[in-house]
Amino acid sequence: MTNQLTIVAKILAKAEKKDLVKNELLKLIEVTRAEKGCINYDLHQDNQNENLFLFYENWESRELWQKHMNNAHLAKYMRATDGAVKEFTLNEMTVVR
Repeated sequence: MTNQLTIVAKILAKAEKKDLVKNELLKLIEVTRAEKGCINYDLHQDNQNENLFLFYENWESRELWQKHMNNAHLAKYMRATDGAVKEFTLNEMTVVR
């Protein structure tokens, strides 16, 4: 049995703040991919709604993902995008085989 955790995070930026949010999300990729336990960390932008972004992430365990969630670069992202995100949804998921 695996402890692997899949995260699907949906970020809907305010239309006038889309570029700010996108730039701040892009800053998270390299540093997060280097974190212990990160299997993949992929950012997507919706083809129909350019204000909608989605992170698809896989982590070796929930514990390692929790460490990621407490890192300084995420706190910096939150400060930089304060008031720029209209909606945020996060789903913790497990592969069903």
